Formats: sequence, C-alpha cells, structure tokens
Amino acid sequence: MAKYVFITGGVVSSLGKGITAASIGTLLKKRGFRVSIIKVDPYLNVDAGTMNPFQHGEVFVTDDGAETDLDLGHYERFIDESLCEENTVTTGKIYSRVIERERRGAYLGATVQVIPHITNDIQERLLKAGDGRDFVIVEIGGTVGDIEGLPFLEAIRQMSDRAGRENVLYCHVTLIPWLEAAKELKTKPTQHSVQELRRIGILPNILVCRTSYPMTEDMKNKIALFCSVPPEAVIETPDEPTIYRVPLSLHRQKLDRLVLKYLSVSCEREPDLSDWEQVVDRFMNAPKSVEIALVGKYIQHKDAYLSVVEALYHAGIAHNVKVKVRSVESTDVETKGVEAMLEGVDGILIPGGFGNRGIEGMIVTVRHARENEIPLLGICLGMQMMVIEYARNVCHLAGAHSQEMDPATVHPVIHLMEEQVSIDKLGGTMRLGAYDCDLVPGTEARRAYGADRISERHRHRYEFNNTYRRRLEDAGLKVSGICAERDLVEIVELPGHPWFLGGQFHGELKSRPIHPHPLFAAFVGAAIKKKGIN
Repeated sequence: MAKYVFITGGVVSSLGKGITAASIGTLLKKRGFRVSIIKVDPYLNVDAGTMNPFQHGEVFVTDDGAETDLDLGHYERFIDESLCEENTVTTGKIYSRVIERERRGAYLGATVQVIPHITNDIQERLLKAGDGRDFVIVEIGGTVGDIEGLPFLEAIRQMSDRAGRENVLYCHVTLIPWLEAAKELKTKPTQHSVQELRRIGILPNILVCRTSYPMTEDMKNKIALFCSVPPEAVIETPDEPTIYRVPLSLHRQKLDRLVLKYLSVSCEREPDLSDWEQVVDRFMNAPKSVEIALVGKYIQHKDAYLSVVEALYHAGIAHNVKVKVRSVESTDVETKGVEAMLEGVDGILIPGGFGNRGIEGMIVTVRHARENEIPLLGICLGMQMMVIEYARNVCHLAGAHSQEMDPATVHPVIHLMEEQVSIDKLGGTMRLGAYDCDLVPGTEARRAYGADRISERHRHRYEFNNTYRRRLEDAGLKVSGICAERDLVEIVELPGHPWFLGGQFHGELKSRPIHPHPLFAAFVGAAIKKKGIN
C-alpha cells in the first residue's frame, strides 16, 4: 500500500505548496523510494490548455500530451521523472467523468451527489496513482476555505479511513507575515488557517511556515501549542534566492525523517544531496555571467515563461556561469527599436506563443540576431519566426509575411496542414505531447544532442510548410531535424552562424537542474563564447 502525503495551503496562495511537494518528493526519492506527485486544481476547467497565460502562467505539457498546471514542471524538475495525465486532477475532470457515468446509468438510478460520488471518484484516482509507488504526494491547489476546494478536502479527509490512518499524512503550508509597523512576525494567520482545516476534519501533522524573517524557538513552540503539533513538526521555509535550496533547507530541519516517522517507514539510508548542493553553489556563486534577452509576448506575467527561464538557469549551472535574463516585450521591439531593446545582450531566445500580436517584433529580432551574429534560439513560435524572417528577407518568398499565417491563405511558409484546417474551424486542434525527431548528421542539433533520434514535447497548431523546404535550403537554411512519424520539419539552423537554431518543440519542458536540456546548454555555451569567457 502506498503512503500518501497531502499538501494543503492556507492564508494566501503562492506560498510554495508546489515547491514543498516537489522538495519532499526529492528527499524521499533520494532515500531510494518510488515517488509520484499529483496536482489537484479545484477550477472547473478540464485542463489548463485554454487558460490565458496572463492569468495562469505557462501551460506545462507532458509526454502523453496533457496540458497541465505549471507545478507539474516543478515536480518533474525536482524528482527528475516524467509525469503524465494521471498526475493532474481538476474539478472539470472529476465532474465530467461522474456526469458521463450518470448518463450511462452506472449509478443504477441513485441520486448523484458530491458525497459520496464526487469524493469517491477523487479517491479512486489517488489510489490508482499509488500502484507501484511507495509514496504519492498530493498537492491541493488554492487555500483552505475556498468553496471550490471543499470536495477535495473532504475526499482527502476520508482517505485516512479508506487507505488507513497509518498511510496518510497531512502537511499544511501557511504564512507567518511580517508586520512592518510592529516590526515582528505574526502567528495568528497560521492559527486561524489550522483552525479552519480542523473544522473541516483534517488535523495537520506537519506545518510548513513560509516567512521572510527567521522564526524564534518561542514562536515555533507557540504555533505548536495552538495548532496541536509537536515543536519539531513546525518547519520554517524562509525566502530563498533559488528554489533549489528548499530541499536542502527542509532536509536540515529533518522534514523527510519526520515524514517517515509519522508514516512508520524505516529507512537508514540518508539522501545524497551532493548534486543539489552543486546546483545551488553554481547558481549562487558562478564567477562570471552572460545576459540572454527573452523576447516574448507574455513578459508581463512572471510565470508565463517559467520553464524557459529555469532551462536557461540549468544551462548556466552546467557551464558554471550566471545567466541573467533580460525580459523584452516583443511589441516594444516594434515601437522602441531593436537596437535599443537588445543592446549588449550575449544571446537571444524567442519563446512560444499564440496569435499575431507582437510577432513583427520577433521577426525584427530574428533579423537583428542573424545579421549581427548574435546566438539565437527559437522555440515553437520562435522557430516559425526564424523561418518567416529568412523566407522574407533572404529568399524573398511571397508567402513569408506574418499576416499570412492564416488557414485561408493558400501557401504561407508557416501554415495549417490540410487535415487540420477543417478541424480548426470547429474549435481548433494542436499537436500535443512527445514526438520522435531524427537528427541530420554534422549539424549543430546533432552535436548538441549527441544522438541520432530524440523525443521532444509539442504544443502548437501551425507547421513548417514543406512546399518551401527546398527553396529555403537552397538559400542556406538547414533543416536539421525531421519528425520521424510525419515528415514534418522540427529543427532549422543556419550553418556558419555562431548559433542560429530553432525547434518546433518545447525543449524547456524536459530540462532539469541536474540534467540541462542539450539545446539550451549549447545555446548558453555559444553566448559564453560570444562574450569571450574562458
């Protein structure tokens, strides 16, 4: 029987429940256990695929094509494992399945209710996730007291009976705010949050307290007394310069040992965190730095390109340099000028996105990088802009204008494939999940990966138009990666340029702090070379 660790949050959102869950998963995996992590989102959306990046941040895509919350990215980066559709649960998913069952008569005429039908469906998903695992860590999104989260809290309350009390642990993440006027930390919000959780019927075993200032022992003892937990179960999580220090901090406070103790699991093996210590040391103390311009459409939201920024950091860690990211709104490139916005950068990255807004600024950015020999990495939409710029300014092709990226256009350079057009009119379709890609020998892509065939994750609708492939290659643009299944162009590059490469996929989704993505590592290496760092 798998052991379950439920992570809840109180007072405010964005306290770091996802990082806490990921860190616990890291520590348990380092001890040799088989670990999986699930994110529960109480919103009514079936998945994150239709959500506005300005509101929700990036959409993280798994190998099997699930469009998920960005916390799954944290989970994968921390436990260094690929997750899948089963690792994400939403209210929309649960209610859709229960209603579909009711329509089929699966409930034999019973009155279908939140309890037990919705709560049972939630528990069935959690129990299934425990197959073949020692630990399942479940993060409940939102905060205690949110009306939409109540069915999930009730479901995990019942889990202590269904799975056995010895197999369930509750960890509550809460805030210890600093009041500037009083010049002190306050524990009352945490006390009230725990009281609300206990009113629902959940008694937390461990409290993880997010704070900006160190907590005193007296304060921890006070929280322990009022919240009915042992003092050693009050864990402090201060603001950190990098999220990768959190597992080290939690291990120093013996959180992993506490989890094992509560769940009656014996383990003499201590986690080897030397690789994480090196990651943190290099992130904090790298002797030199490079600056990368991130030219995107959703720069105003800090989480819209979360995985891209983390992948750049991972590449910097691999090279022992600090990567400084200059966030540039692509529409500003159009209005303020490319030279003003990108002066002095060592490399440029153009990430993914949807719609026409700001893409002319991206095309101008591509030309600036190409003509001035600045290392450039294009991801998804960024790769498409590289193709359009080259077709427009080098090949002078009629179908190379961004406003022609429309299904009604006959022959755009970047287009909807024929079989997609009719489906798109009915609501849209995308290529989602992992696809194999064959790499061309002797190319930058092949050298970066060190392999002939790779697998990368996709989330896009438009494709490279093979009608123009020969003309573009005759003009010097090299196709260096082809989708093994469908003869679709996956990677393009420009021979002779210090680094000019675009991928149709989202390589950032597979980057890990200990195993950086090959293209990001090679790209940052090119930026280092441009800057002249030894």
